[in-house]
Amino acid sequence: MTKLVIGGVIALGLTVFGGAAIAQRMGPSGFPFKSGEETYSHLCQGCHMPDAKGAVGAAMYGYPALAGDPKLASGLYPAMVIVKGQKAMPNFADLTDDQVAGVVNYVRSHFGNKFADEITAAQVKAIRPPPVTSENRRPG
Repeated sequence: MTKLVIGGVIALGLTVFGGAAIAQRMGPSGFPFKSGEETYSHLCQGCHMPDAKGAVGAAMYGYPALAGDPKLASGLYPAMVIVKGQKAMPNFADLTDDQVAGVVNYVRSHFGNKFADEITAAQVKAIRPPPVTSENRRPG
């Protein structure tokens, strides 16, 4: 019921304020980003900084540096953090598999990182949790 109400309010707002063009640009994920660089500059650099050197903040964890981060050696690690979240970082599960792969590949090949192998959208899809259904829902 809540999703229906929220969806109706969003649709009404888009109609009233002429946002149909915005909704069309947004795409299926809700984010219009086409490249890893664009995704980083709009979603990631606010916390990890434009130079990917991180910052102090976010309670006791801070915003970790991605520049020169050895944890990026495996492309699956940052993909999992993006999809599932970790510590003070929220998940960005609403990014498409292509968008997650794109931003992971961008970060792993920029900011002093020199990881040549790339992660694929299929690999991102494989690490996503299965959707909640009546068969796998927790009781209660």
